[in-house]
Amino acid sequence: MASSQHRFFNLDLLRVFACYLVIQVHAGEFFYIGEGGRVLGGENAFWVNLYNSLGRAAVPLFIMLTGYFLLPIKESTDVFLKKRFLRVLIPFILWCAVYAVYQFIQGQVDVTTLGVNLLKIPLNFGTEVGHLWYIYMLIGLYLFAPIISPWIQSASKRSIQFYLLIWAVTLCVPYIHLIFPEVWGECYWNPTPMLYYFSGFLGFGVLGYYLRRYHTRPSKADIPIGLLLTALGYGITFFGFARLLHTAAFVPELELTWSYGTINVAMMALGLFFLFKRFSMSADTFIARCITDISLKSYGIYLIHIILLNGFYTLLSAKITHAMIAIPLISMATFLSSYLLIKALSYLPKSKFIIG
Repeated sequence: MASSQHRFFNLDLLRVFACYLVIQVHAGEFFYIGEGGRVLGGENAFWVNLYNSLGRAAVPLFIMLTGYFLLPIKESTDVFLKKRFLRVLIPFILWCAVYAVYQFIQGQVDVTTLGVNLLKIPLNFGTEVGHLWYIYMLIGLYLFAPIISPWIQSASKRSIQFYLLIWAVTLCVPYIHLIFPEVWGECYWNPTPMLYYFSGFLGFGVLGYYLRRYHTRPSKADIPIGLLLTALGYGITFFGFARLLHTAAFVPELELTWSYGTINVAMMALGLFFLFKRFSMSADTFIARCITDISLKSYGIYLIHIILLNGFYTLLSAKITHAMIAIPLISMATFLSSYLLIKALSYLPKSKFIIG
C-alpha cells in the first residue's frame, strides 16, 4: 500500500482503525500491569478490558491486510525482498537506535548500557521496547511469502479452506490445554506437535488472501455476519479476561483470551473485516484523503507512538487517574500527534527510510 492511487477506502479505514486500536491497547497497559508484570485489579482493569478486548483484533487485521494485498508474490524473490526490506528494515533499525537513545535520555540506562543496546540491534530489538516484536514477525512473513505464493496461486478454494480449517483448530488449542495440557504429540522434548505447521500468524495472511479472492464484493450478509462474529469474539475475549482478573497474579495468566492465537480474536478480526467492507466514500473528499494519508503513514505511526504515549501518560496521569477517561484521551492524543509528527518527517529527503 505504498501509493495513494487506486486505493480501497474501506481497507484504508480499517487499517487506520487498527492502528488506533494498537495505540489504545498500549495506553491501557498503564492501568492493569504493575511492577514485575503483576496484575493490577480494581475498576481501572475493568475499563481496560471493556475498551481493549476489541483491540486484540488489531494485529490480526494488519496481517490480514498484508495477505490481502501481498499474496501471491508476482515478482522474483530477490526483487520482492529488496523492495520490502528497504521499506521496512531500514526504518526499523533506525528506530531501534532511537529507542536506545531515548532510554538513555530518560535516565533509564547509563552510557555503557546504551552502547551495549546499540550493538545488540542485529540480534533482538537493541533495547526492550515491546511493540517492535511485530516487525520481526512481519519480516518472517515476508521471508515466507515467496515460498507459499506458488501454492496459494494455484490452490483451489477447497484447498485453502482445508488449510484455514486446520488453522482454526489450532486457534482452539489454548482452550483445549485447559482440559488436556498436552495434545497431539506435545511433550517437553517435542516443540513441534501435529498441527504446529498450521499454527501462527501466517493463517491471518492466508485468510486475507482468501477474502480478497472470494469475498471482495459487498454482500447483504456482510453486516449480520460481521456483527455476529465480532460480538461473539468480543464476548469470549471480554468475559475470559474478566473471569481471570479475580485469580491471576501475573499478566501472562490473565491474558489467555487476549492471545492473538485464539479463535475468539480471529472471530473479531474477521467480523470487523466484513463490517468495514460496507464502507465507501469518494476519494475526492477531504475525509477520504485524510484516511488515505494516515493509512500510508501507519508504519511510521506504529514505530514512533510509544515515545509520545509515554509522554502523554506522564503529562496526564497525575490529573486524570480514572481509566474510563484516561485511556481514550491518552490514546487519541498519541494517535493524532504521532500522525502529525510522521507527516512532518515525510517532507524530509529520503523520508521513506525513516518512516517507511
